[in-house]
Amino acid sequence: MKLLLDENISDRIINRIIDLYPDSHHVKSLGMTNTDDVVIWEYAKMNDFVIVSKDSDFHQRSLLYGHPPKFIYLRIGNSPTSKIVQILRDNFETILKFADRETESILVLM
Repeated sequence: MKLLLDENISDRIINRIIDLYPDSHHVKSLGMTNTDDVVIWEYAKMNDFVIVSKDSDFHQRSLLYGHPPKFIYLRIGNSPTSKIVQILRDNFETILKFADRETESILVLM
C-alpha cells in the first residue's frame, strides 16, 4: 500500500515512513505542487494511492464519490511533522486494514 501525501503535510515525512509504506510519495516529488485537488484525486485513483491530507476538500470529495482512491483524513490541526509521523507509524495496522476493506472510503485519524 502506498500513500500520497498532500501539500499541507511536510514532504520530509516520506523518508520517515517509507519503511512501512513503500512507494509512497508527496505531491511535491511528483511535480504536483499547487495542483487542483481534482487532479490529485484522479492521479491517486489511477495510480492506486491512498491520499493523506488535513484538507476538508478531500473529505467532502470522498463523501460524494467514495473510493477509489481511499482517503486518510488527519484531524490534527497545526501539528509538528513528528506528530504526523507518529500517527502514521502508530496506526500502521489500522491503515492496512482500512486499505483492504471494500466498503470504507475514509479513515479519520487524530
